[in-house]
Amino acid sequence: MTSESSSRWAGAITKATHDQWALSRRCRLAHIQSLEAGVRTSMHRLSQPIGEKGTKRAPGGYRPQGEWFHESRRLATLQHRLDVARAEWEAGVVHVVRGGRKLLKNRHGLEAAQLTEHEWRQRWATERWFLAADGESGKRFGNETIRVTPDGEVSIKLPAPLAHLADSRHGRYVLASKVAFQHRGQEWRDRIEANRAVAYRIHLDVERGRWSLTASWTRPTVRTVPLESARAQGIVGVDTNADHFAAYQLDAQGNPVGDPRRFFYDLSGTAGHRDAQIRHAISRLLHWTDRHGVKAIGLENLDFTAEKTREKHGRKKRFRQLLSGIPTGKLKARLVSMAAEHGLSIGAVDPAYTSMWGDEHWKKPLTSNKRKMSRHDAAGIAIGRRALGYPIRRRTAPPRDDQSDRRGHRTAQAGPGARGRDGTRPPVTERAHDARRRIGEQRTREPSASNTVRDARSSGSWHQMSLLDTA
Repeated sequence: MTSESSSRWAGAITKATHDQWALSRRCRLAHIQSLEAGVRTSMHRLSQPIGEKGTKRAPGGYRPQGEWFHESRRLATLQHRLDVARAEWEAGVVHVVRGGRKLLKNRHGLEAAQLTEHEWRQRWATERWFLAADGESGKRFGNETIRVTPDGEVSIKLPAPLAHLADSRHGRYVLASKVAFQHRGQEWRDRIEANRAVAYRIHLDVERGRWSLTASWTRPTVRTVPLESARAQGIVGVDTNADHFAAYQLDAQGNPVGDPRRFFYDLSGTAGHRDAQIRHAISRLLHWTDRHGVKAIGLENLDFTAEKTREKHGRKKRFRQLLSGIPTGKLKARLVSMAAEHGLSIGAVDPAYTSMWGDEHWKKPLTSNKRKMSRHDAAGIAIGRRALGYPIRRRTAPPRDDQSDRRGHRTAQAGPGARGRDGTRPPVTERAHDARRRIGEQRTREPSASNTVRDARSSGSWHQMSLLDTA
């Protein structure tokens, strides 16, 4: 290839082939891991008795006998697929379709794809036509093979056999049309003016009938910031849902500030539309955080890889669709990269009980005639407090004027150094216990009997003597 063209284009072609091979290897490994997880879960459920209830750590057995039989046959199919995939992985066999496997399968179903044979062949040929070149730091405008100037002029370095077709100096061919980048255009312009590496890909879009140029580059490394510095100016707690982000601002002491905000997105449609929706929602969230002067965002460390499998929630189809609709992996990667450009820190917290405890302790106190609180808004407060290092429920004790506490319970938030925080509510006293026994009410929750003499209930009465006995 080098002798027939040039070392530059030979390297670009081999690089594209190697990238496709590496992508196929990664997909094959991910497929093997998915099959292994399915086989383990299916074997565990088949080993359980029929109708055995599951726990939070492991699923239970299958309920009807017929489902157990069908899943046992499915286990054999999964095991066969796993053996084939492992054999191909060990042998180094990869499956690469230049043009896409989906388009290749459409050749056998042209009516279903609503395509004619001529239209399919045109798409098949154009999907295999592309020019790609990696960036080179230090070269002019970050790429010597495909060069794009700040004003949008595109020029291509032609190989030696095609040098006679060049319309510019140094064997370059300048395209008649100019390009413009609407998304991250300023960031792209900053990179090429500093001669930093930018990769380009030119391909033909058959549906739109035009050529497109795509630019890509490596994002900067995310810096690690100490927790004390990140939460010095407060934090924004974000609760991730299937159709929106629920955000709430908290100060450095964990107190809610202002009103909740919701950033909606629609994950239906094509992959490009879904990606644009996520990007737009994250952009609005970051701009809103910047306006309030907050330098950190608290987010749940969600991972539904093991939760949306058919083996664990076979009957709950709508629930599995809901979990699959939440973009956890893409959201974390996109949020971290976009927050690094704004100088914001991301704190991932444990998502356990954030929605339940937030609804229990924060929804009702913050609801008013002018503020409507949802379960997701309260979960954002719980996530923010956990990211700050505070417990979700934190209140100061009421003033002890007397035993009846006539001033009522104090609901104001306390600072990090305040003493006398509320703990768990103690059990009912003996007086209340005896009163319920006297009026004949049936107790629904009886405390366990004491195992020590010191805590045992006494039936005698205590009397104070009038004089001190010193004998």
